[in-house]
Amino acid sequence: MRRRALERPLPCPAVRPAAPHRLSGVAVMFGSGLSNQTGAAVGALAFPVLGPLGVVAVRQYVAALVLVAVGRPRLRAFTWRQWWPVLLLAGVFGTMNLTLYTAIDRVGLGLAVTLEFLGPLAIALAASRRRLDAGCAVLAAAGVVVLMRPQPSTDYAGMALGLVAAGCWASYILLNRVVGRRIPGAQGPAAAASVSALTFLPIGIVVAVRHPPTAGALLCAVAAGVLSSAVPYLADLLTLRRVPPQTFGLFMSVNPVLAAAVGWVVLGQGLGVPEWVGIGTVVAANTVSLAPR
Repeated sequence: MRRRALERPLPCPAVRPAAPHRLSGVAVMFGSGLSNQTGAAVGALAFPVLGPLGVVAVRQYVAALVLVAVGRPRLRAFTWRQWWPVLLLAGVFGTMNLTLYTAIDRVGLGLAVTLEFLGPLAIALAASRRRLDAGCAVLAAAGVVVLMRPQPSTDYAGMALGLVAAGCWASYILLNRVVGRRIPGAQGPAAAASVSALTFLPIGIVVAVRHPPTAGALLCAVAAGVLSSAVPYLADLLTLRRVPPQTFGLFMSVNPVLAAAVGWVVLGQGLGVPEWVGIGTVVAANTVSLAPR
């Protein structure tokens, strides 16, 4: 393509050559989302042996290994002004994964991810002053009401954990911005992942002693760490070089749908019409709020 551009200039060189890159970026985003949700589903297969806590501990270890290898943080050079947001990010990172995986164990993958997705949606809506976005907030709230409709079998604790995960994801986004401004490259997230992994180290030991892991369960937990941490992180680095941030944010709205589909295929967690309506409503609210202005 570069040779053709040099031999015969195109009328709009800034637009046409970018199209293949954007298409490949969308393909990478779809693969990243599918990998993330598949990893969560595979991790759930280890719940009967390790429990959500044990699976999250292994995932934190894997995430730390990958991020440290990529970011190579110089921890001794960090100042307190750099350390405190890193420590907060580490706490939020671990809490987000733990509450999400516990919610998956209680209410299923599709509903848990949909509730967690309210976190970035809230960030997007809070930064806007459009009346349309206020309508999106009402629409998202309606979707949550549909998902959490009162029934004798409703697991309110699981749904509450999903909402806690949403709050953690919102905090994760805000803290990442602070860390990104104060620490160059990927050193900040790598340091946060390291601290989180160290925190979960004694937890993992206790879980292993009380519930000796089988080879299959351990393999599922490691796969969850690779598919839900390593692959999405590296894919996001590649994607953000190919697509605009607006497109990246907009495409994230497909994750609840992917989670519901993967939960059905891998875990056999079927959803009824009300659940699909609630998921669709939250996705629609996110799509409209992130649409070009």
